[in-house]
Amino acid sequence: MTKENESEQKYSRTAYADGPRLLADIGATHARFALETAPGVLRSVRVLKCDDFPGIVPLLHTYLADHAGIRINHAAFALANPISGDMIRMTNRDWQFSTDEVRRELGLNTLLIVNDFTALAMSLPGLSGADLMQVGGGAPAANAVIGVVGPGTGLGVSGMIPTVDGFVTLGSEGGHVNFAPADEREFAILQYAWKEWPHVSNERLISGPGMELIHRALAQRNGVQAAPRSSPEIIAGALDDKDALCLEVLECFCGMLGGAAANLAVTLGAFGGIFIGGGIVPRMGEWFVTSPFRARFEAKGRFSSYLGQIPTYVIMIPNPAFIGVATILSEHLRGRSGANTLMERVQHLQHELSPAEQRVATLVLEHPRKVLGEPIAEIARLADVSQPTVIRFCRSLGFLGLADFKLKFASSLTGTIPVRHSQVRVSDSTHDLSAKVIDNTVSAILKFRDQLDVVSIDRAIALLRKANRVEFYAMGNARVVALDGQHKFFRFRIPTSSYGDSHLFSLAAELLKPGDVVIAISTSGQLPELLAAVDAARATGADVIAITSSKSALAKRATICLAVDHSEDSTSFLSMISRVLQLLLIDILSVGISLGAQGDDLSDHDKKRSLISHLDI
Repeated sequence: MTKENESEQKYSRTAYADGPRLLADIGATHARFALETAPGVLRSVRVLKCDDFPGIVPLLHTYLADHAGIRINHAAFALANPISGDMIRMTNRDWQFSTDEVRRELGLNTLLIVNDFTALAMSLPGLSGADLMQVGGGAPAANAVIGVVGPGTGLGVSGMIPTVDGFVTLGSEGGHVNFAPADEREFAILQYAWKEWPHVSNERLISGPGMELIHRALAQRNGVQAAPRSSPEIIAGALDDKDALCLEVLECFCGMLGGAAANLAVTLGAFGGIFIGGGIVPRMGEWFVTSPFRARFEAKGRFSSYLGQIPTYVIMIPNPAFIGVATILSEHLRGRSGANTLMERVQHLQHELSPAEQRVATLVLEHPRKVLGEPIAEIARLADVSQPTVIRFCRSLGFLGLADFKLKFASSLTGTIPVRHSQVRVSDSTHDLSAKVIDNTVSAILKFRDQLDVVSIDRAIALLRKANRVEFYAMGNARVVALDGQHKFFRFRIPTSSYGDSHLFSLAAELLKPGDVVIAISTSGQLPELLAAVDAARATGADVIAITSSKSALAKRATICLAVDHSEDSTSFLSMISRVLQLLLIDILSVGISLGAQGDDLSDHDKKRSLISHLDI
């Protein structure tokens, strides 16, 4: 057996049942690749120069050519670029591409593309003390916001915000905020930069190209004849040759970085620390600890003591973005057997279909988003088949029709959606805000699905099936969820009431008996009136099903808690996603009750309880 074949077999026998995962960190200058063969195990790390390739697809094919015998199903790329939508146009390179087209070109089932500093931020929980170099004092606060900044070819900025179940990363372009000089020398550098650009952002100066510009500007200011140098040459000239101009450039650069890091820290309230990534600062090594960085970081006037508490770290390990994209990909695939099963099913069954149905299958595989977005007439036209053929194709795969197929297919295509923070902004168009609201809700629903406590749901359904009567207690935004539940349960011929007034449901609770069930719904689970009513219901012997946060006071008082732990500040904002998740739980309970109403031994009256859209009867 040749050495090459041995390598292919080794990578094929991985801890992942569906083979190694392709990871990439693609910047403006270099692209770094690796195969993750097991959690945290990276093989075949390779660095390619982006200048050597006309686009991202030739770049990827060059790396994958060394692994032609290995089947790769899933990939995740960190990209030095804003990520929004399927079409990506790189800021610092003349490349543009469709995420979905790249996925098809590589034959992948899953392709995630994230901002490089989102990936860097996601790597932080996986770093240990040996991976970091602390600069200055301060200690990280627990469960606090973290800031990330890193000069390379550009200036990346991100942050991590703690939630009840981890961190949310910010998809930021904070490197493009206006540069603010702190002294006369930096003002002179800014004036020099204004000769080239009308708008000078932090990235123009606090980056590799920015260091080179500072070198030119200080040479002119000092009246020194100095040949242009690259950023690695400037660092070497300062640290190895003790060149006076290069040392001044580094001191000025580190001071500017300290100012930018301080601004990020006070903007985010980053008491979890500021972490410095990118390819430039780690090259400075221990010298950076004694550089002007930390002094400038704390030079904030009245807020100097505030910043003195915040620690700053340099990320010293190579390729930390790999850890981040691997984490993002692993979270995405968690609980899904790491596969886009519906796409694979179409591929597997394609040869068994009729020639006309095969044309529909080809359209699905090559243009999945068109199939999702177009009506049946357009799908038939694109595939050059009749509309009944489209329906037959869907039924050949086991679906009731096109609508049923689209619903399942949409969920299986989430691997081709770029990961991004979808905060709605005032400037967003109606199209953008609509997409963001839907993306946020779909993401929350998928996460909710993976975290469902089915044992508690089983217990709740069992209680409801034998309940003498069911009463819903809710106030405020949760009231609409209670009314929905009352409507559904009443249609099932269950004696049902709903109360949204604290005085009324306190009175109602005192009239309950053993065998009765209360469903109490609250996003916060802390309302005193609701807690008092629940206590009264339990005192009568009735059971209480709480739809609320798992850590709330309501959850602790209930017989059964059906947890909705989506984090929303319901005291300041109108809860939206939490309400959708609460409604989903009502639907799940409704379907569960209906399933128990089926059977040959039931009367026609009881079978009426089965009439619900999710059931195929």
